[in-house]
Amino acid sequence: MIAVAFLLILVALAAGLSLFGGGGGGLPVTELLLLVGLFIVFFGAGIYVGAALGVLGLIAGFAFSDRPFWAFLGQTVWNPSSSFVLVAVPLFLLMGEILLRAGLSDRLYRALNVWLDRLPGGLLHTNIAASGVFSAISGSSVATAATMGSVALPFFQGTRYDPKMVLGTLAAGGALGNLIPPGITFIIYALMTETSVGALYIAAVGPSLLVLGLFVLVIFAKARTAAPLDRTAPRIPLTVKLRSLVDLLPTAALILIVLGTIYGGLATATESAALGVIGAIFFAALEGRLSLRMLNGAAEATARNTALIGLILFGAYVLNYVLVSLGVPQALAKLVSGMPLPPWGIMLLIIGFYLALGTFMEGFSMIVTTIPVVFPIVTALGYDPIWFGVIVTMLVEIALISPPDGTVLYVLQGMRKDGGPITDVFSGVLPFMLVYILAIILLMIVPDIALWLPSQWRP
Repeated sequence: MIAVAFLLILVALAAGLSLFGGGGGGLPVTELLLLVGLFIVFFGAGIYVGAALGVLGLIAGFAFSDRPFWAFLGQTVWNPSSSFVLVAVPLFLLMGEILLRAGLSDRLYRALNVWLDRLPGGLLHTNIAASGVFSAISGSSVATAATMGSVALPFFQGTRYDPKMVLGTLAAGGALGNLIPPGITFIIYALMTETSVGALYIAAVGPSLLVLGLFVLVIFAKARTAAPLDRTAPRIPLTVKLRSLVDLLPTAALILIVLGTIYGGLATATESAALGVIGAIFFAALEGRLSLRMLNGAAEATARNTALIGLILFGAYVLNYVLVSLGVPQALAKLVSGMPLPPWGIMLLIIGFYLALGTFMEGFSMIVTTIPVVFPIVTALGYDPIWFGVIVTMLVEIALISPPDGTVLYVLQGMRKDGGPITDVFSGVLPFMLVYILAIILLMIVPDIALWLPSQWRP
């Protein structure tokens, strides 16, 4: 209810300024209020997001556009579906599915645990480190959370670890799947804003390291009560630790293949994703896990997730076409840029809008629905599109772990065997949500955290 009220306040503010001449006018107030109202009704009724977006676009087209929907529907849907950049999405999903079924994620977790078990916080650090590394070959937050959750939760059975912090670290680490390259959200953002995927991946390196460092500090701060160290446990010999590095080689090789080819200018994101799939199949064969049944299961899961993303994307494109034809993004950009606020103040309003929206809307749906409207405002304020891509991706991650509707939270709750309440997940993830918000504030103060590497990058 707080989020809905926040949205209505923003719309009412825009309507009032438009009616009374603030910001230059020209905002289609009636249409905007109707569309927001219909969206709230559709969402409250539990209609699937992709279908709701498409139906909303058709209703708006019938009501306000002078063009019949059949004159624009085919071309509007065809443009994103035929994009070469978008092919990277199912390829990254397929790579992650193959790795999960090949057992490489389990080897990754065990190897990292051998090196991190004696730190204050122990396995909690392993949760973050393993999620961060797997994110570098997955590209999906939900896939990272599901994979690491299935691997990590059995390690904590019968231990003295605080279940809330265990679930909180797995949720926070899972959300990193979007921020750490090759995050799928960056691909969608690049497609919708015509920015460089490679530049976005480069820009995400600094913020990713910042967030990981802040996560480690949170674990250290809570280690004494959340992860009491068992001093009677035998120390792992150095020879065992060195042998465990062999288990990290497949993951390291895939990261080198995927990110190395992108950063080195040797391949596009789509081409590197294809190379990653080939590499995943090769390592699955080395593990003796490669079979037609395994590949069929990975392909089916990839097809389901790709269809889910595609339906949302196509519905959003139909709605966005109608909004653009009505002049909503242009009028809002003119309105907001004319507000008696400094650019950073308007940016804080936009961030607040996304934080509110993320409490009841899935992150991917949020970005494809809002970017066409918000992006012109951000560029009109003079902010760098690459910097904003990193910011909005971090806001999507917050949405994925925001109670009560964060997708990652319910994925982890569904994997629990102890039958504990979902409030454990909610309370455990809150410190890490605050870390994300702190990281966004630091990025606003020091934008070079994201922009310095792209300025030095020459593909």
